[in-house]
Amino acid sequence: MGAPGIDFPGLGVGLAILRGGKILLYKRVNAPEAGFWNIVGGKVDHMERAADAARREAEEETGLAIGKVEMLCTTEQIIAADHQHWVSMIYVARDVEGEPRLMEPDKLSDLGWFGRNDLPSPLSAFTQAAIELLSPEDLK
Repeated sequence: MGAPGIDFPGLGVGLAILRGGKILLYKRVNAPEAGFWNIVGGKVDHMERAADAARREAEEETGLAIGKVEMLCTTEQIIAADHQHWVSMIYVARDVEGEPRLMEPDKLSDLGWFGRNDLPSPLSAFTQAAIELLSPEDLK
């Protein structure tokens, strides 16, 4: 059968969590793009709607309560260095409650809120795609 993203293109989701003109980013531990700063997200489960997967993954990874999510874009990334291929639906959440935590330290090693002018480096391809589409009001 194989593994999504490795043996065949995987379907993923990402969630750009916004608060006060900043975006919440986490540093990835594992491939693809280990060591890169990333919006939260993961794989879509069979028979799960993508928007629900984005909310579920975000809540699992951050400990935040996620309200309404809105579609931002779809992106396709072929990450040659990791031999991975992902098609991801990227969503935005402005309705969040709580303070983010490192809920999955085996997957994510650091976190922070960042404005457009203080983004960490390197940024994952998915995160770059999301940031390019966020408005100046969303990300200052």
